[in-house]
Amino acid sequence: MDIKVLKHKFIVCKILDVSRINMSDEFLFIGKTDEELSLVCTTEFAPEGILEREDGWRGFRIEGVLDFSLVGILSQISGLLAGNDIGIFAVSTYNTDYILTKEENFDRALQVLKEDGYHIVD
Repeated sequence: MDIKVLKHKFIVCKILDVSRINMSDEFLFIGKTDEELSLVCTTEFAPEGILEREDGWRGFRIEGVLDFSLVGILSQISGLLAGNDIGIFAVSTYNTDYILTKEENFDRALQVLKEDGYHIVD
């Protein structure tokens, strides 16, 4: 399975207002519940008015379109990384999954995946 390295640095944050989000950002994920409004975006596009933030994330995506009938892909990767003391922040889209790790763990995460047979694409 191919893992595509994303070149950007990311921020995970809580915001009050979606109108401050720069929709031209190449990567952004918005999550809204009855309790919060969360945003993941590239660090350079972090909006004004952030309530809480966690900087220093790097990411990769599972390449290709993952059919909804596929089971356990994210579980396998997260389990492998957890077994190596690497925490993740996962985001899923309609097509695939994105996995973020803290920057200080990113290279080690890619090495762990490579050693387990994943093909890393820069």
